[in-house]
Amino acid sequence: MPNKKQAENNQQINEQLQELTFEEALLGLEKIVRELESGEIPLEQAIANFQEGMRLAKVCRDKLDEAEQKIEMLISDTAGLNKKPFLPEE
Repeated sequence: MPNKKQAENNQQINEQLQELTFEEALLGLEKIVRELESGEIPLEQAIANFQEGMRLAKVCRDKLDEAEQKIEMLISDTAGLNKKPFLPEE
């Protein structure tokens, strides 16, 4: 169970990560993936990198969700248009 200092540190890290742009977070995530795939880092470092990667993936997901909401707002109900959800091309 994390102590108070660890919880504060995690909150500070999460706040700093939220300030990243989508592109910055994605680059950081790609770097971590390359390091993990190389298999040349110690286990403890791999675990720490994995945890950071999970946080970066959440930042990317949050940024994409925000962008989707903005797109939906732009095409919603202005000038009589109906709101349509954004559906990415597959």
